[in-house]
Amino acid sequence: MSLTLDIPDEVLAVIPVPEGEREVYLLLEIACSLYAQDLLSLGKAAELAGMAKLDFGKELGKRGIARHYTEAELAADLAYARGE
Repeated sequence: MSLTLDIPDEVLAVIPVPEGEREVYLLLEIACSLYAQDLLSLGKAAELAGMAKLDFGKELGKRGIARHYTEAELAADLAYARGE
């Protein structure tokens, strides 16, 4: 399933992004917003933005959007790093 958004030309024209970059820009904005609202996981938001998880995580950091990282995930990562 996919979704097509119909954004009026008058609205697109006022977005201060070059015309050829608008789709990528808008997908990134939507992905960041949905992630920040905890509606998408990091992986799915990165997929929507067309980015690798690492690059998407860096973008979140630039925007001051906190990663959704639980204590359980931290414990699992630390155990993995210790070889457990």
